[in-house]
Amino acid sequence: MGTLDGKVAIITGGGTGIGKGIAKAFAAEGCNLVIAARNVDRLEATAEELRQLGDGKVIVNALDVTNERQVRELFAVTMREFDRLDILVNNSGAFDGGPLEDLTLEQWERVMGVNVTGPFLCSREAFKIMKPAGGGRIINIGSIAAQRPREQSVPYSTSKNAVWGLTTATALEGRPFGIAVSCLHPGNVAVERRSDGRSSTGRDMGPEPLVSTEDMGRTALLMATLPPGTNMLEAIVLPVSQTYLGRG
Repeated sequence: MGTLDGKVAIITGGGTGIGKGIAKAFAAEGCNLVIAARNVDRLEATAEELRQLGDGKVIVNALDVTNERQVRELFAVTMREFDRLDILVNNSGAFDGGPLEDLTLEQWERVMGVNVTGPFLCSREAFKIMKPAGGGRIINIGSIAAQRPREQSVPYSTSKNAVWGLTTATALEGRPFGIAVSCLHPGNVAVERRSDGRSSTGRDMGPEPLVSTEDMGRTALLMATLPPGTNMLEAIVLPVSQTYLGRG
């Protein structure tokens, strides 16, 4: 019997990278999954992998997290299919950077839209379901960039600071209703877009130590399976050898 048997989770950005790592960890514990992202082909391929890991049902949903109508439909589909929602993982992310004076408004708005507006829209819909149900869990994927920004990463670092603010504010608002909201801050993670180990935002920092997406999955699973009434508000997961304090 899995620790998430009978539970239902939505994972945005669930077809690749950290989202896929979390989906695999949840699927292995029997969770029913709705994985959502813009690339449906990748979602379908990931869904086939997930169905081999556990007995839970896996469905896919095309989603732009900045589109209010599409976000509402994602949660409507989930309720039509499962009639419950236990866990939301806000994982979809956008990356951009460069010298501040060269950044465009389009770059800024794209990053803030995906990284901040998306989690807001998804959390708002989750609250509508979780409040009447008596509780649930929301896990936001932040970044150590929220606390130790790299050079030339103004849009991304600012957005991840905002994700932490969203986490604390929604955790406070959800507390009377049994809704636990957490933030998982990854350090350098080996994902598809940075398979060479290089910095994904801002100035090229050269090859760096990496942790796996499975490490993120294990941590998210721990957050999701804590006893009712217990919340891991914040977690930082990074390579032991990564320069973090004073990294600049």
